[in-house]
Amino acid sequence: MHQTGIPEPGDGADHEEFLALERELAVFLRRARASSGELAREVHPDLEPAAYGLLIRLVEAGQQRATDLAAYFGVGKATMSRQLRALCDLGLVEREPDPADGRASLIRVTEEGGARFQRVRDARRAQYMSKLADWDRGEIAELARLLHQLNASAEG
Repeated sequence: MHQTGIPEPGDGADHEEFLALERELAVFLRRARASSGELAREVHPDLEPAAYGLLIRLVEAGQQRATDLAAYFGVGKATMSRQLRALCDLGLVEREPDPADGRASLIRVTEEGGARFQRVRDARRAQYMSKLADWDRGEIAELARLLHQLNASAEG
């Protein structure tokens, strides 16, 4: 056992729940990656799947600096710059000067990017509603809460 009280692999502790979590997350992530590719192509045929997540963040959080986006997603500046350049080239986002710092720029979703994104999001929501029609609304809310908690713990 680690000094923090967290069981370590191979110390004889029961890890079945963590193995089950790893297995289910692996399946979920594989399906999510495939789904991101489909969603990205629905927004724009040339949109990279990874860049779809950037659109989600920009739509939900509003305009941001590239460095803030890179930090949020845990990627390097070069990766973020490449993905943002692709989004700009497709007309889905645009850069504008940051009024707080003239050396920096803010990235925001264009009107066209927002409209394309919203069409795809509405279609996706309808799919979730269909797939989860037998679920209790409380269970859906609990799943969303737990996933948020998992994502928040990954940030820290």
